[in-house]
Amino acid sequence: MANRLSKIYTRTGDSGTTGLGDGSRVAKSDLRVAAMGDVDELNAVLGMLLVESLADDVRDSLLAIQHDLFDLGGELCMPGHHFIQAGRVTFLERTLDAWNEELSPLKEFILPGGSRAAAVCHLARTVCRRAERVLHALHAQSPLTPVALQYLNRLSDLLFVLCRTLNRHANVPDVLWNNQHKL
Repeated sequence: MANRLSKIYTRTGDSGTTGLGDGSRVAKSDLRVAAMGDVDELNAVLGMLLVESLADDVRDSLLAIQHDLFDLGGELCMPGHHFIQAGRVTFLERTLDAWNEELSPLKEFILPGGSRAAAVCHLARTVCRRAERVLHALHAQSPLTPVALQYLNRLSDLLFVLCRTLNRHANVPDVLWNNQHKL
């Protein structure tokens, strides 16, 4: 990447457009730009989670996911290019299954919270769901690969299970929803 980003500002976006990786320019309000931003935000929230004390397998999985999200951002930035492979969805499914196997069955809805790491992970999960919604809206305008859409869907499921796993590792109970709660 030597000298790739030798100049950080270009002034080319001052008029409300931004350049894509293929050289085309689109409005900053374009769904593609929104999708790239949501995927980037998700990656940033995972970065926040990675500063927490985590088990090695969790840390390694999250780092791999960050790289996948960067690849997904590249796929969004360069229409027609495909960087996320189906094997990455399989990786998420296997990881999710392994973590979920260690948890007790869920009998109630849970609220975001518990340990600090789980709360940050819940934030990542909600950002992931938003990114997924925006990708589907973009897909209706400009078809994306099925793998890109599947990846975010599985990732949000994995993040939900990870929230519970993080609380378990911290010996903190999940925050159960109380449907009898009245103000």
